[in-house]
Amino acid sequence: MNISEAGRISGLSAKTIRYYEDIGLIDPAARGENGYRQYDGRALEELKFLARAREVGFDLDECRQLLELQRDRSRQSRHARELVLEKSQQLQQRIEQLMAMQQVLQEMADRCRGDEGPDCAILEDLSATREGVA
Repeated sequence: MNISEAGRISGLSAKTIRYYEDIGLIDPAARGENGYRQYDGRALEELKFLARAREVGFDLDECRQLLELQRDRSRQSRHARELVLEKSQQLQQRIEQLMAMQQVLQEMADRCRGDEGPDCAILEDLSATREGVA
């Protein structure tokens, strides 16, 4: 199948597929007589695998590691589990950071009258320097 079909089935854009080839994440596609990329079932499965891995938050380096595990028939599942648990922990930390940011923003909004006057607690808060921060 050609790149547009592979993209449609995998959920990846043709540009993304070409990029994955360029960075060596996936093997370059075979070329047909017309010079167009041709993807077989194995390549399509890898593209779907990568689309799903990206969908759940893995970055390209992590995708590379997961794909290597997927390709390795002598793999140990604990390696994949360790990667997933590490990603889960990173996401939990990011969630906590985002929740803290959201709380600060809500507090800033609560302190601002939001009226026609020029005084704004939000702008004052953002303009204030904190100890150790210039």
